[in-house]
Amino acid sequence: MRLFILPILALLGAAPAPEAKWQRIFDGKTLAGWTPKITGRAVGEDPLHMFIVKNGAIRVSHSNYKTFTGEFGHLFWKTPLKSYRVRFDYRFFGESLPGIKVWQASNSGLMLHSQAPETMRRDQDWPVSLEMQLLAVPRPSREPTGNVCTPGTTVEIDGKRDPRHCILSSSPLLPIGRWVHAEAEVLPNGEITHFIDGKAVLHYAAPELDPADKDAQPLIAAAGGKLELRQGYIALQSEGHQIEFRNIELQRLD
Repeated sequence: MRLFILPILALLGAAPAPEAKWQRIFDGKTLAGWTPKITGRAVGEDPLHMFIVKNGAIRVSHSNYKTFTGEFGHLFWKTPLKSYRVRFDYRFFGESLPGIKVWQASNSGLMLHSQAPETMRRDQDWPVSLEMQLLAVPRPSREPTGNVCTPGTTVEIDGKRDPRHCILSSSPLLPIGRWVHAEAEVLPNGEITHFIDGKAVLHYAAPELDPADKDAQPLIAAAGGKLELRQGYIALQSEGHQIEFRNIELQRLD
């Protein structure tokens, strides 16, 4: 009697591809690879040092600002991305700048699929993007963190295009001063999930440029009328409250 032994791979299937490694994109010492764009200033200009490095973290610093007069800031990572996971720790601290609007209190974010900083108008407040909104309490309105806001964009929730500018997550309310671990997963099929402290708190899909938005219109024209948004830059945000970001890591999925 002859025995036929099948190869192990035939029985078990092909071995899965190894998972991509996580890459640190902030070295903990410098802003190498990061470019600021502040409302009213050219790309790369940060004369009052809104973005600095201190104690191993990127800090949104207001030490040279007496009041807020419209200086929204974004700090862009150098490489455009398609599908990936990005994770980091953040912590709000101190007080908001005088002069902010109510909604700016304890407010920051991580921009996903952002337009390139060079394509922003000099006086543009936010890049066309998907914002993973980061909030903390106390603030005038008690809202969770890990929401999505849509400057110049729209998304689908549960299969339907949602017109709201900001869509709340299921995260608990988290206090100023506490380090929070956040992660965003951006899949090749257009699905995006936000995680706070390891738990999924928001899921949305099918991001598009908004043809009604004046800042999105040039981007739509440059894309030949295409609305689908499947790539762009990530950027850390400054909206008038001091915040620190550390342990920023990227895992590419494409």
